[in-house]
Amino acid sequence: MKIFEKLRRKKKEKVPVQEAKKTVTELEEICGEDKEVYEALLETMFLDPRKIGVSMKEAEERAKEFEKSGDLIRTLIWYKIAGGLAIHQGDAKKVKQNFGKCQELSNKGYKILEIPERAVEKAQEYYKKYLKIEEKK
Repeated sequence: MKIFEKLRRKKKEKVPVQEAKKTVTELEEICGEDKEVYEALLETMFLDPRKIGVSMKEAEERAKEFEKSGDLIRTLIWYKIAGGLAIHQGDAKKVKQNFGKCQELSNKGYKILEIPERAVEKAQEYYKKYLKIEEKK
């Protein structure tokens, strides 16, 4: 009788699998086709630097203090913070300086060092659009 039961069963319809839609982030939207800038900013930029409780100058000073004391981890952290805040301030020279120090101490390559001006420009565009930062005069 099992044979008849198998014949009577309704065949299940195959439900088409929907492809997952890729959502585009605000940063991806601003960078557009420039994947190099997007990747550089993705690993270095603060999306909302207003939440960081120190200034770029303070972060650089702390990094130098930890560097003198020989604490490599904290030195790297503070240089990264200073570099992220430099991106926010639009200072490509400081970005290069701070992330250059990070690269020197950690032997990790930072893509932003290759294109600091382009990256800072796109970051400023992001900040103006999404954080409503007033233009510098």
